[in-house]
Amino acid sequence: MNFPSYRPRRLRKSEKLRSLVRETSLEVNDLIMPLFARPGKGIKNEVASMKGNYQMSVDVLVKEVRELEGLGVPGVILFGIPDEKDQKASGAYDEEGIVQQAIRAIKEEAKDILVITDVCLCEYTDHGHCGHVMQDRTGRWDVDNDTTLELLAKTALSHATAGADIVAPSDMMDGRVGAIRGVLDEAGFQDIPIMSYAAKYASAFYSPFREAAESPPKFGDRRTYQMDPPNAREALREAAMDIQEGADIVMVKPALPYLDIIKTIKETFDCPVAAYNVSGEYSMVKAAAELGWMDEKQVALEILTSIKRAGADIILTYWAKQAAKWLRESSKA
Repeated sequence: MNFPSYRPRRLRKSEKLRSLVRETSLEVNDLIMPLFARPGKGIKNEVASMKGNYQMSVDVLVKEVRELEGLGVPGVILFGIPDEKDQKASGAYDEEGIVQQAIRAIKEEAKDILVITDVCLCEYTDHGHCGHVMQDRTGRWDVDNDTTLELLAKTALSHATAGADIVAPSDMMDGRVGAIRGVLDEAGFQDIPIMSYAAKYASAFYSPFREAAESPPKFGDRRTYQMDPPNAREALREAAMDIQEGADIVMVKPALPYLDIIKTIKETFDCPVAAYNVSGEYSMVKAAAELGWMDEKQVALEILTSIKRAGADIILTYWAKQAAKWLRESSKA
């Protein structure tokens, strides 16, 4: 019997051989940890649907950031949960808002970690939508795109003023990157990068996050401004528009059901690509692992590696802290 000269199994005989020819390498430097800040002191409330993740007061959050810094995690992305919400999302751009307080505290205690801020209004509005809500000519309530841009730009500017390293608009309003870039530049923050949620889909995978951020919409849904899941070419148009307006990094959210979108955007545009491994992707594995149906470590690292392999340069993930520990253990083995 004739065998081909190339036998792939030759290179799979041992971990040393597999490691030698491994095409994709997941590193701690790839990971960003999402954190939820809320007012108060000594608060660390576990999110029931996201085991291992917490709503934290600033004092507790700073300790968490220092631990992440010690593990080599390069950055965190902050989400705020204010005590009070209103129609104009005033807590989002308040100089003494919860995210602004958290930025300043982190910068005092953990100077070497990147602080990224989510720029959106859903956590701060009393209706839970991502912008200013108005009635259209038919009497239907919806988010008004252009009046929202001013509020988003004010929010981004307040974050930059507090010391944020990167601002990340996630609202999916048309033109928000240009509006934010213009306000930042005018205020002297030309060096603050924008990481745009360029292709953010109207996904069913966000439910645990909405519990964590206390931000479910009180009426309707977000399908009039987030992307329709069946669409791929539209993601390219969204990314192109954001890059043209001044985005330095473009993001795909969620990650796992949209690996094809990550790959296509990476191959199409010459800029860094981020991917958000969202709450639902995390919680499904956590729940299955608790039932003994999956090995959480193996599944999580396989998921994160697949996102990296698809083309993501940056991965926002609720496993960032745990994955950093796993990867450190592997490097010592």
